[in-house]
Amino acid sequence: MKLRCRVDFPIEAVRGRFPALGVTDDGRPRVYFDAPGGTQICQDAIDGMVAHLRSGTANSGGDFVTSRETDALSEAAHQSMADLLGAEPGEIAFGANMTSLTFAASRALAQGWQADDELVLSRLDHDANVAPWLLIARDKQMKVRWIDFDPETGVLDLEALPGLIGPQTRLVAVGGASNALGTLNDIPRIAQLVKTGSDALLFVDAVQSVPHVPTDVRTLGCDLLVCSPYKFFGPHQGVLWGRADLLASIEAYKVRPADPNPPAHRFETGTASFEAQGGVLGTIEYLDWLGGHFCSANSRPERLRSAMEACVTYERELGDRLLAGFATIPGLKLWGRPTMDGRVPTFAITIDGHHPDDVARALAEQGIFAWSGHFYAVEVIARLGLEESGGLVRIGLCHYSTAAEVDRLIDALRAL
Repeated sequence: MKLRCRVDFPIEAVRGRFPALGVTDDGRPRVYFDAPGGTQICQDAIDGMVAHLRSGTANSGGDFVTSRETDALSEAAHQSMADLLGAEPGEIAFGANMTSLTFAASRALAQGWQADDELVLSRLDHDANVAPWLLIARDKQMKVRWIDFDPETGVLDLEALPGLIGPQTRLVAVGGASNALGTLNDIPRIAQLVKTGSDALLFVDAVQSVPHVPTDVRTLGCDLLVCSPYKFFGPHQGVLWGRADLLASIEAYKVRPADPNPPAHRFETGTASFEAQGGVLGTIEYLDWLGGHFCSANSRPERLRSAMEACVTYERELGDRLLAGFATIPGLKLWGRPTMDGRVPTFAITIDGHHPDDVARALAEQGIFAWSGHFYAVEVIARLGLEESGGLVRIGLCHYSTAAEVDRLIDALRAL
């Protein structure tokens, strides 16, 4: 049966589901271009959090009604994230944030690693996918090899990757997309290169890619993946996905009574933030609603994919408009890919004669929110040689951004 699809992007309806987008300062609307650091939260997620707390919360595992309701909510939240990532709910673990989960996973994985074993890391990554592995290498006296990137294009040198992987390579850690430059990495190709003649694991930091592109862990070919719901319109949480057989084969650091089944749950140490899980469930319900605007599929995973595909198209149009505007500003340099091909709508710029912090401050005075500095992408800033000059200005669009906001940014930059 052919699915009924509509092609218009319902930007006004989308924005209506984000309360923060309606906030003004002295009558001036805010422009949230700080999405790579954390998006605004949708009303569905807020409602999910409040509903759990208001109706009576409890810890899990009890026979009384609030505990049973908490267990049901948590089960639904795990299923919702599995639907978004193309996974099984038993492969999903919630945590405080991506960084904490990565540290926990790295220590569990490293128990069998030895001196002179090797790790392959990326110069393009956020430090949350670098420092945990560097510390493991230090503690275990392992060797670290680096995947470099082209400073002109922001693209990883994948041609060099096979030469970095050997019989002692235990893990390759890369990002789905760069939080600094917006580069969208070719994870299926990386997985193929890693798995050809190697037993190395592939760990993917998908914090910046999940908010912008459809994600299917089976298609990606990785072994573990982490992301952050607060980067895709939900509450502050981290999510770890791992292959069930892999998670079952490693020992997580946990308290003795913690439930080891399903395998991912062993990484959920301590009492979970069940209200945040309720928020995640609400976020997926919002994306489900958005996908339903474009496609009448009966399956939630299909509707979620439709939502993300629509976001890709809409964000590409906004990105093209922004790039065209950048080209009109004297002294502005775009770092990374010059078009929307192979990137997410995260843009890094510098402007001659202006310190990045001064640019961000001037934008803030105009009600336009953007970040400056290194954004924890310390390897990126060092590779670009921008440590002494203050790093970059980062502009991050997402699917609730508008063409009018893009034009407002360009006018503000032109007026510097």
